[in-house]
Amino acid sequence: MTQPPNGAPRYRLLTGPDDAQFCRRVSEALDAGYLLHGSPAATHDGNQVIVAQAVVWLTAEAAPVETAVAHEIEAIEDELRRSE
Repeated sequence: MTQPPNGAPRYRLLTGPDDAQFCRRVSEALDAGYLLHGSPAATHDGNQVIVAQAVVWLTAEAAPVETAVAHEIEAIEDELRRSE
């Protein structure tokens, strides 16, 4: 699939209270074919923790680049773990 389902944007920033519903929304995006983008963010609004997670939809042309970057990151992390 070259486009996200139902006309959704290629980039989405999911936000909400840090609860099971938020986790389900992120999981549903991953199940639909989105990939996590960056680290999650968290803040407190005075009443509850609010979290955010960016997700991106990769086109077939961009997927090999993303895969190559992911492999390089894994290699660096493995090397760092071995040096500890």
